[in-house]
Amino acid sequence: MSEHKDFLRTIVEEDLKSNKYKKIITRFPPEPNGFPHIGHAKSICINFGIARDYNGYCNLRMDDTNPTTEDTKYVEALKDAVQWLGFNWGDNVYFTSDYFPKIYNYAIELVKMGKAYVDSLNEEEIREYRGTVTEAGKRSVYAQRSIEENLDLLERMKKGEFKEGEHVLRAKIDMSAANMKMRDPLLYRIRHAHHFRTGDEWCIYPMYDFAHCLSDYIEGVSHSICTLEFENNRDIYDWVLDTLNLTPPRPYQHEFARLGINYTVMSKRKLLELVNGNYVNGWDDPRLPTIAGYKRRGYTPESILNFCDQIGIAKANSMVDVSQLEFCIRDDLNKKAPRVMCVLDPLKITIENYEGTEEIEASYYPHDVPKEGSRKIPFSKKIYIEREDFMENPPKEYNRLTPEQSVRLRHAYIITCKEVIKDTNGNIIEIKAEYNPNSKSGQDTSGIKVKSAIQWVDAKEAKQIEVRLYDRLYKNEAPEGLEDLNPNSLSIIKDALVEPAVITDKVDERFQFERQGYFYADPIDYSDEKPVFNKIVGLKDSWAKKTTKVETKPAPKAELKKEVIHGEAEPLTTKQQVLFDKYTTKLKLNSEVANILARDEVLSSFYEEALDYISRLHFVNQLSFNLENCNIALANIVANEVAKELKEKKINELKFTAVEIAELIKMVDEETISNKIAKQVFEEMAQSGEKPTKIVEDKGLIQISDPNIILPIIDEIIAKNPEIKEKYKGGNQKLFGFFVGQVLKATEGKANPKVVNELVTKQLNS
Repeated sequence: MSEHKDFLRTIVEEDLKSNKYKKIITRFPPEPNGFPHIGHAKSICINFGIARDYNGYCNLRMDDTNPTTEDTKYVEALKDAVQWLGFNWGDNVYFTSDYFPKIYNYAIELVKMGKAYVDSLNEEEIREYRGTVTEAGKRSVYAQRSIEENLDLLERMKKGEFKEGEHVLRAKIDMSAANMKMRDPLLYRIRHAHHFRTGDEWCIYPMYDFAHCLSDYIEGVSHSICTLEFENNRDIYDWVLDTLNLTPPRPYQHEFARLGINYTVMSKRKLLELVNGNYVNGWDDPRLPTIAGYKRRGYTPESILNFCDQIGIAKANSMVDVSQLEFCIRDDLNKKAPRVMCVLDPLKITIENYEGTEEIEASYYPHDVPKEGSRKIPFSKKIYIEREDFMENPPKEYNRLTPEQSVRLRHAYIITCKEVIKDTNGNIIEIKAEYNPNSKSGQDTSGIKVKSAIQWVDAKEAKQIEVRLYDRLYKNEAPEGLEDLNPNSLSIIKDALVEPAVITDKVDERFQFERQGYFYADPIDYSDEKPVFNKIVGLKDSWAKKTTKVETKPAPKAELKKEVIHGEAEPLTTKQQVLFDKYTTKLKLNSEVANILARDEVLSSFYEEALDYISRLHFVNQLSFNLENCNIALANIVANEVAKELKEKKINELKFTAVEIAELIKMVDEETISNKIAKQVFEEMAQSGEKPTKIVEDKGLIQISDPNIILPIIDEIIAKNPEIKEKYKGGNQKLFGFFVGQVLKATEGKANPKVVNELVTKQLNS
């Protein structure tokens, strides 16, 4: 368990301490109507992780209450995802359909209590009667049916005597409830459909809000943990369990923020549209954010678990950058994957002064990876190199093979171009070269200095493979629909060449193709006759390079002491490692942000300047803001917003300074402005160059915290809504949110929510 407990684990510990529960039981309750995605992985980690940490257990339960969309193949996909991530659900997989008889009996109990009725309004009428956010609904005339009539109709619904939509069973709660989900919610609906487990036994199926809480109770669940979109459903959850007066202990629902990742979608409806429309090749297409897709692409369970741990458990929804997930798999494979050579676009090289063949011993791992292992690479006079590793008329900073510039073959010899062979169209088809026999890597006595080492494979012994290069499925950061699909999300190279050591009998092995990135033998399409490899992730985040031309400053000639190995992932330098350790250990930054800052000297200098300023304000001037929160917020804005600005501008072209960014973050921490306003202020700073304090003052963005300003507004709103106040005082506590919302609306969102809550409470109870 991590040193810093999240709010869910804090709740669990408090419940154990107070003896509310003797055993912690959680559940992962997906609906088997699609393959699980990365958002489900987060839920799996939370539910199974909490059960593990507190010596409890987690049930895997299929919420199979909609026979029209569910299937056994989805059940198997969900089971596989949980197992692959390393979790165990015990002896049984649970199904809500196992409890259909018990749930139906609970419905009968509610009818007998006068708390549920059979409604015969159609779907449109039910929607119309529900009312709006500002207007109460009205109850159906059918709510006046007697208990006997309701019981009779419900039994006949169960037997299949009515058409779909002819009747529904509803709870009788409050048609004027502020939470619209409490306005007589549906409990059962008629469905004449074959269920994949119960067959045609049932003609009515319970709604999620009715079945879910009762399933939790039946299983003895202590903590029902779900995502924020079910926050309003908690009232129904509690109402059902409380109204039925069930024997304690009973479960309680707790919500956390769902996972959102840019450049992808996680709506089951949209994923199903992609699969059924053949925009992708099935649920396990490596471009999809499904667990099956990540698994087939070559992601490791450890990388997914580490990602879920890094993003943490929050109470507010936010968007996570997909590069953080890519960092996690890259970071994991960097320590594990053997390095081999692959040529995607082969160019033939004939080494004219070399005769015979040999095998060159080469390590699989660089010096900074604590793993051992080597292979023998065949070498002869005919080899292939990557086409882009030779240029006849190169630009000034090109360090690879040219007619005038020698190069080292990785692990092997230095070669020199002697002749360029072209076809009738002027395309280069072969290079005649010579090698220096005294230049063998590790035994070099030639005295020749070269700037670069390139990939190669032996022409005779290399193995032909198919390589599938996967990119982001969507071209837009926040995709809306099919029009946002990236047309270049998959490229297939059918005649790539790898060294023979790559083709082994081992399963589930990943390689670093030193030029290209990390690759995985496709578990479905790979065969000895047709080896197929999927690209898992590149060695670096190359997405920005596709849209932004990055200026690189050439290193001084005096620094060109070390050969550049093209395609090798660069380890952190000593200086970068010191910064990375400081950022993650001392300042508590997440690994991705720390990695971005530590590797970029401009960004880290900018961040350090802002840190220095904020620290001096805190310690020297004794200003009372939360320094740790400010440090983290500073890092996030520098690694994201400032970094975006620097993609198009140089540091001296920015219209804001590190000090001004620090001032902006300080205003947020001191609650002078909100996070939402801070984003607006930053955009203005980047465009106009105005100081953040001046922008806030000129535009009147300062958060209102003065009770003398807020109180009259509250009093006016209460005076205009006396009947709502009476309902609140009569016990409808949910109406509290109505008054808070009206105050925030009246102040255009500038009123301090904390102050508003305190004052509204005081005024309503006075």
